[in-house]
Amino acid sequence: MRSRNLLTSLVGAVLALGIMSTPDARAQYPEKPITMIIPLGAGGSHDRNARVFTSVVPDILGQPIIVKLMPGASGQTGTAAAATAKADGYTLLFTHNYFDQLQKHVKKLPYDTDKAFVTVGSINSGEFSVIVRADSPFKKWQDLVDYAKANPGKLKFAHSGNWGATHSPALQLFTEAGIADKVVMVPYKGGGPSLRGFLAGEADFTFQFISTILAQGDKVRVLISAGTKSAFPGVPTFKDLGYSADIGKMYRVIMAPRDIPADRLAKLQEALIKLQEHKTYQRLIKAIGEKQEYINGPEYEKMRPMQSAAYEKMIEGLKKK
Repeated sequence: MRSRNLLTSLVGAVLALGIMSTPDARAQYPEKPITMIIPLGAGGSHDRNARVFTSVVPDILGQPIIVKLMPGASGQTGTAAAATAKADGYTLLFTHNYFDQLQKHVKKLPYDTDKAFVTVGSINSGEFSVIVRADSPFKKWQDLVDYAKANPGKLKFAHSGNWGATHSPALQLFTEAGIADKVVMVPYKGGGPSLRGFLAGEADFTFQFISTILAQGDKVRVLISAGTKSAFPGVPTFKDLGYSADIGKMYRVIMAPRDIPADRLAKLQEALIKLQEHKTYQRLIKAIGEKQEYINGPEYEKMRPMQSAAYEKMIEGLKKK
């Protein structure tokens, strides 16, 4: 009798192991919270966007996504942590195109983003605007340009870190405006810290995205804006004033370690597609002034080499000026 019970127990254990190894069991992913690393500081547009979609995704995945801010070394601290994380789908990276495809052309990085990461999806894009504080004497962009040319080294510009989301396009804009060597560049660990430093008077102007600008109300004034049409009434775009029209577009991208199991990557991509139809997400993303402009992982993967080539060309052009 004891032998029969033992045999029954062994058979049950074997069957249980068989069930656990089936595709149905793997489909239970995620079975615990997912950590999403943001290689930037608190309060920036990535942080604000992340707080929105991570509050809704649990409705779809059945598990929370925990935001982990890891600023430092112009995004390298957080990116390196994600690059060396276990590729099991429980660690993701919320980054942008400048960290992903531009930095490698100007820095020696401790990782290869092309080999380290695969795209889950691009949540949306952000187009920055140049802002000054409301009490600034600069009423128009040309006022600032004229002052910078007449007073080299007097104006301070707050940015999110060397070769980051605002530093890179700022250099392009300043070069075209003829003030690249006349403005003092002040780096911070992300868009949020750069905004706080600017508001505290540590810099005269900065670049920010729509969501963070709207959050400031009447504390700031917008001088010039990216995009084909300004989001701010009466404010000209770069193109309107004769600058390159493509200055300042940042894609907010969720990535995973490249060796993530294919079924788990597909599950995440499916969740982000479903997110776009979620009424709460639609309401919240609109409330912070952002737009829905989702690009699925496979499609964005095709964009990465084209971005790399464009940034390499841009950097070479800046070096010649």
